[in-house]
Amino acid sequence: MNALTNVLYWISTGLLIPVVVLLLAAFIYALLMLGGFYGGYMQRLKFKQKIAHILSQIRDKADTINFAEVLTGKTKFLASLQLAEKMQWRPIHTDKILADFELAGEKELEASRTLMRVGPMLGLMGTLIPMGPALVGLASGDIAGMAINMQVAFSTTVIGVFSGIVGFVTQLVKKRWFVEDINNMQYIFDLHQPQDPDS
Repeated sequence: MNALTNVLYWISTGLLIPVVVLLLAAFIYALLMLGGFYGGYMQRLKFKQKIAHILSQIRDKADTINFAEVLTGKTKFLASLQLAEKMQWRPIHTDKILADFELAGEKELEASRTLMRVGPMLGLMGTLIPMGPALVGLASGDIAGMAINMQVAFSTTVIGVFSGIVGFVTQLVKKRWFVEDINNMQYIFDLHQPQDPDS
């Protein structure tokens, strides 16, 4: 029994370095995600005004709308509108374009979801692994060793929770953005469909 418990102890202790490395990678990725999220938020403010302009043009029965002129830059939203226009707004094509846009949105959200789930898990592992050596140090009177292990435990907890918070917040806001985009795109597609003369 002691041999088995010793094996488990050495395995868990050996996982500390990989967990710390992964946590540092998650922390750096979270910072990069925050930077990209801020840039996306600033672009989003301009994007909402441009979409409102496009919708007003469509409601006013404008004959032709140059989407690329209003929506500057290469975006999935613009590419989807241009493709639908190329396909003459036929429902069979617009439905497929909308479904592809939803799939692309879900794929983009995966990074935030992964960080939201994996960050706290790694933080928990980084907390529990040093607790064993810390308790051993406490039992043997090695207070300095115990303090170092406790410092590692608390630090990994903070980094893991921080990464999870970044993933949660970005996933929450981006999901709302994608819902808005899908709603606007569906509305634009519907407005371009042939109308029943009796309606």
